[in-house]
Amino acid sequence: MKIMTIVGARPEFIQTAPVTKAIRRRHTEILVHTGQHYDDNMSSVFFADLGIPEPEYNLGVGGGSHAEQTGQMLIRLEQVMQREQPDGVLVFGDTNSTVAGALAAAKIHIPVAHVEAGLRSYDRRMPEEINRVMTDHLSDVLFPPTRVAVENLKKEGITKGVRLVGDVRVDVLLGMVDRARTRRAALLQQTGLADGQPFALATIHRPANTDDRARLCAIVEAFNALDLPVVLPVHPRLRKMLGEFGFAFSGNVRAIEPVGFLDMVALLDTCQIVITDSGGLQKEAYMLRRPCVTVRDTTEWVETVESGWNRLTEPDDFAAAAVQALQPPPAEHPDYYGTFGVSDRIVDALEELLPHNGTM
Repeated sequence: MKIMTIVGARPEFIQTAPVTKAIRRRHTEILVHTGQHYDDNMSSVFFADLGIPEPEYNLGVGGGSHAEQTGQMLIRLEQVMQREQPDGVLVFGDTNSTVAGALAAAKIHIPVAHVEAGLRSYDRRMPEEINRVMTDHLSDVLFPPTRVAVENLKKEGITKGVRLVGDVRVDVLLGMVDRARTRRAALLQQTGLADGQPFALATIHRPANTDDRARLCAIVEAFNALDLPVVLPVHPRLRKMLGEFGFAFSGNVRAIEPVGFLDMVALLDTCQIVITDSGGLQKEAYMLRRPCVTVRDTTEWVETVESGWNRLTEPDDFAAAAVQALQPPPAEHPDYYGTFGVSDRIVDALEELLPHNGTM
């Protein structure tokens, strides 16, 4: 069987790492990088940290509006798919690369499999929500990570080809914590923090937060005023908008360059709380039992909020949310995301559900 795997952004690099290994043990894989995240700190370092092989194709589609980016991806992905004629196309998550891969494949009648299907924030202002919904309705095989996601698909009439296999980040995260801990000392030295000193790990990158002047101002002021240091790997979009608006962090914020996955896991494993607008980091925080404050109105990971380990907040409410997050966490920590071996269960399902010509 020949599978074409499409990636383009940080969340997809993380998720594809164990799945690519599982596919290549048993079948042929064509790995395609759209180029959506092209900066070395947002792309190459993840391939190195996670042991992902070099892509067979790098399409080089980087900047531009959502329409420009998605349109260029569609054109180039279709050309690659027609050349390679895979038995199926595998996409991850909710980025422009995800929906472009699904749409290009569906239009030329190549089956689509979607890892991380069924997530819903029910906030159509988020481009990611549009991408999720479209991709799920284009897909032939769907891998929801949780029972909540299965139910979301049922509400939309999607029941065929759905397999609850767990969340692939379980395979990634639990397999890398020990390696990541060897990086802790160097990271603490880089941030100027003493070993054992409490800090908040923060990431901010969504346009709703970075591109709104008043909202970004409130976020900067909140970080500057927190009662504990903030370690902030600065996303390129955040850096750009800080410069355009003329905002600056105080010494309380240890702003560093974007970090690879191993370093992020090391910081996550060491911090006291997480403050983020990232979907993936909310879930990674939950898996490593770190209380999270999410700077959004909604989240696709509703179970983390319902469990009490995650809090949705506006920038003006940071202080109160951070104080709450620093209290002893809930005694219960439900196992929402399944057990190790998700990647092999995905390949098992692909073998069963995708028509193929026996190519190995």
